[in-house]
Amino acid sequence: MMDSSKLLLTLTAICLSFSFANAQDLSTPVGYMEAFSKAHGQMNATYMAYMSAAGHGKRARKVEKLRLKTVETINETRITARGLGAYKGDNSLRESSVEYITLVYHVFNDDYAKIVNMEEIAEQSFDEMQAYLLLQEATSRKLKEAADKMEEAEKAFAKKYDIQLIEGSSELGEKMELTSKLTHYKNQMFLLFFKCNWQDGQLTKAMNNKNVNDIEQARSALLKYAVEGLRDLDSLKHFNGDASLAQSCRQVLTFYRKMAENDAPKLTDFFLKNENFEKIKKAFESKPASKRTQADIDAYNKAVNEINDAANAFNRINEQVNKQKTQVLNNWEDTDKQFTDRNMPHYKG
Repeated sequence: MMDSSKLLLTLTAICLSFSFANAQDLSTPVGYMEAFSKAHGQMNATYMAYMSAAGHGKRARKVEKLRLKTVETINETRITARGLGAYKGDNSLRESSVEYITLVYHVFNDDYAKIVNMEEIAEQSFDEMQAYLLLQEATSRKLKEAADKMEEAEKAFAKKYDIQLIEGSSELGEKMELTSKLTHYKNQMFLLFFKCNWQDGQLTKAMNNKNVNDIEQARSALLKYAVEGLRDLDSLKHFNGDASLAQSCRQVLTFYRKMAENDAPKLTDFFLKNENFEKIKKAFESKPASKRTQADIDAYNKAVNEINDAANAFNRINEQVNKQKTQVLNNWEDTDKQFTDRNMPHYKG
């Protein structure tokens, strides 16, 4: 199974970046706005550090201290915003800021705590993994909607007091936006991989139990998922020109398709032959030696030779499959790490 250290926490860009001319103290509308912008910037820098650590391959629980630090910083930012008071009786910007920061606080204190807990069970099934990633996506949308609302509040305040805003994107904001897009891309790719990888685990389990019906069901499902995944990959060809992860995923899914189409039926054939041999063996051994004819002995010896040949073929194919699987999965792991290191912004706060 894929190590969940490769999973990424999905956050979104919430860095509102405006340039102010002639910034002054809180007695001016520009200075008042800049005070909120500065507070938001400190908060954003802290959780970008959390995003960066999670994005570069660390499990959610490994960066739990960073999450708690982020929660603490967000709460301090909320206190700062509340303390700024109203601007000449106008409390609109302050209320919007406090509402925005409070929502971000609940996301990190509640929603992401839930995501950390879900990490433990995410790999138990495809449905659990999908729910895990969907919760991250939903949380990301919640943050984006809150950020958009805050941005509108800033623009409304600026318009009210005739402030000309020069909109732009800071380095932090650009990193946050890139991280959000990259994480969404990787999550989509990972689900295609995980669905087949998890189903392969079910196939292995069925083979270990020598249950032919379960083997066939798992094989059929794996083939279906691999074919669907290869088709879906056509829309995930690259990220900012980097096609390495998509190519590696295609290699994995192509391997699973081939295994389900060609190799698994050959392995299943051994179990069917073995079941038939066990019947022949039981019938032969149930007949007293004194009553066995030469034809009985010849038929039994022939069955022994055939099952031995089948076992040798099974072991040969199984060894080849396991070797190929190890190669493509190791390549996926390595490619995922290299892809993330190249594309995921680094940020220490």
